[in-house]
Amino acid sequence: MKKAVCSLFVLLALVLVASSISSHAQAQTKPSAKAVQTTKGVKVDFKDVKLANGLRVLIAEDHTAPVISLAVTYNTGSRNERQGRTGFAHLFEHMMFKGSENVGTGEHMLLVFNNGGNLNGSTNEDRTNYFEELPANQLDLALFLEADRMRSLPAAITKENLDNQRNAVQEERRLGVDNQPYGKTEEKFQETMYDNFTYKHSVIGSMQDLNAASVEDVIDFFHIYYAPNNAVLALVGDFKTDEALAKIKKYFEPIPSHAAPPPVDSTEPDQTAERRFTMEDQLARLPQLAIGYKGFVGNTPDFYAMQVLNQALASGQSSRLYQILVKEKELVANIFGFVREMRGPGYYQLTATLKPTTKFEDVEAVINEEIAKLQQEPIADWELQKAKNSARRFSVQALQSTLGVAIRLSQYGVYYNDPSLINTQFEKVDAVTKADVQRVANKYLKVTNRTVAQTVPKPKTAASPAGMER
Repeated sequence: MKKAVCSLFVLLALVLVASSISSHAQAQTKPSAKAVQTTKGVKVDFKDVKLANGLRVLIAEDHTAPVISLAVTYNTGSRNERQGRTGFAHLFEHMMFKGSENVGTGEHMLLVFNNGGNLNGSTNEDRTNYFEELPANQLDLALFLEADRMRSLPAAITKENLDNQRNAVQEERRLGVDNQPYGKTEEKFQETMYDNFTYKHSVIGSMQDLNAASVEDVIDFFHIYYAPNNAVLALVGDFKTDEALAKIKKYFEPIPSHAAPPPVDSTEPDQTAERRFTMEDQLARLPQLAIGYKGFVGNTPDFYAMQVLNQALASGQSSRLYQILVKEKELVANIFGFVREMRGPGYYQLTATLKPTTKFEDVEAVINEEIAKLQQEPIADWELQKAKNSARRFSVQALQSTLGVAIRLSQYGVYYNDPSLINTQFEKVDAVTKADVQRVANKYLKVTNRTVAQTVPKPKTAASPAGMER
């Protein structure tokens, strides 16, 4: 009994000490600007400034950890390429890591890694971005590196550097497209779906066009698109806003602005008939069916309604198509859908991996039947709530790192001229109604607006390996 009483007193003492420590910690810890809680969720507080040379700067303090994240997004992607130079925006992204006037070849990465940081860049149809994550005491390093290549990349553009990165991109194409199961199908799928060259070609580009790129092309591309007035910089992390802004001005404001790049026409004519093709793939082990519907633009009511539609139709194991095609009928090994966000007409794609004995027409019949139900009847309450719960989870998870916040702020600034979308995107999904889902199902999921790709495994022959592109 004495032992039990003694244990009780020890436990009580521990609880009181823990409570005291917790209270003290809460009193001493300042809430980060990133994690401001509202009734709607988590809100990012940021400062929006435009420098004299046109560079838009977005700054958000976050003292959760002693790190900073810098993201620079340029208003250029594969949509800005011309015929005969496909893959050029992505090739240029690689060139941005080959040095600048005051940074030697490979030094950008070396300096970041040696100071405990991380970095990368990426290109898609609508933008190119570059980002670093470093300890907070290396803010000047991050700003210097990004400013130096924005200002003086042509100083490091040589035939040797271009050939080196051309080979790297071509190898990336071999790994990701040419020698990847279903890779060629994915490339042809987008080419078949779109009419306008803006989105009709792939980001990676063709081997022929990559071979044709010259040093003069790279320099011209830099002068057209890589200017402060064609970019958005976002800085998030452990700093004081006024001090950080002063440093940004120091490094970036002396960089001269350029003439505005030519506008991009991404309009797409109405599709009036189904488009369909079949492709043999010697790397594929199972047949695959892809169905796409295009037309809705990102950050519009239709775009958010399509996201809710996908949650009901083909997102996760509770979705209609998964339950029927995978669980009940056992026709496919997997099926999923995704909504592709674009600044111009985006698309909705369903992809099913068939079992070896399954017929394409049987899978298409089920998909068509379920789409018809969406067009004729409203989705269930639980399906609508599932979509909204998923959107809320995504909106919160995307704010868990300073880098994620920086990338989204800069991208929304370029895409929609609205970085505050980082705080309102969930509300736009939350506003979607059952009627909205039914409306977009009838508007976009039409047979005449459909592109269908069937990939069939091609039996290998003794000569097949030699025929693969290398």
